[in-house]
Amino acid sequence: MIDDQALRSLQQAITEAHTALRPQVAVTPLTLSSRLSALSGCEVYLKCEHLQHTGSFKYRGASNKLRLLDPAQRQRGVITASSGNHGQGLALAGQALGVPVSVYTTTQASSYKLEAMRALGAEVISLDLDPLGAELEAGRQAQVQGKPYVSPYNDYQIIAGQGTVGMELFEQQPELDAVFVAVGGGGLISGIAAALHGLSAKTRIVGCWPANSPALHASLAAGRIIEVDEEETISDGTAGGVEPDSVTLGLCQRLLSQSVLVSEAQIKTAMREVAASERWIIEGAAGVAMAGMLALAEEYRGKKVAVVLCGRNIVLEKYLEAIA
Repeated sequence: MIDDQALRSLQQAITEAHTALRPQVAVTPLTLSSRLSALSGCEVYLKCEHLQHTGSFKYRGASNKLRLLDPAQRQRGVITASSGNHGQGLALAGQALGVPVSVYTTTQASSYKLEAMRALGAEVISLDLDPLGAELEAGRQAQVQGKPYVSPYNDYQIIAGQGTVGMELFEQQPELDAVFVAVGGGGLISGIAAALHGLSAKTRIVGCWPANSPALHASLAAGRIIEVDEEETISDGTAGGVEPDSVTLGLCQRLLSQSVLVSEAQIKTAMREVAASERWIIEGAAGVAMAGMLALAEEYRGKKVAVVLCGRNIVLEKYLEAIA
């Protein structure tokens, strides 16, 4: 579990990133949804990270990481692993700062996201491995090639960038009773939770997982990083295992208030509800957070809650099938 000094250091890094990343990183809207509020019985606010550059919150952490590299590191370029959103965010941040980006990914990754990474100038290396295997190979290649490895979540500078979402939530609605966040490796929820821990201690942080891919959820229950059997999920952005030494385990152990697992049917229903109420396309991971809120709505009836819509990057045909 993270100690007080490390938490304070992370909170300071989040505060610094909140200022330093402007105007490169957009402040995304926090909008009240009348329809979803009526449906759930809660006062529902939607944090629109699907409107962030590259269509995902990942641009925040990527931009923060690259701004903190020294000139020699920027010139050599960076290596990462990604199923799509982190790679896109890092590619755009690299484009802005002149940093070459290589992305290791799996052959099962979304073709839409792979094409988007290439379009932003990233070198994409597809491997016949699972997501965690691609991460471990990317880390190995970074050591071999003498380049910085940019983890999608196991990096305090990445987490600090994601934590700017929490800073914005507090500025936009300081009286939130709960925030619902989809969890994969845990970088986003760790950053949001760290920021709000210092700003609004009463705000509950609810981690939402697809039941088909609960790696960090199971690891929290076990008290250590463990491997779990996974099934296919529409939430590809949260799928896969967690690096054995991930700092997000300790952060989540200390900062998460509650956890919820949601089914594929619940995720798809949530995606459909967002489309019906707001006319927005969101990807599966964003649907996970919405599904978590709907599943726990009775507990938060009459309360102010925020749902982080973390991304919109989904193949159109897959999306249409999900909401049919």
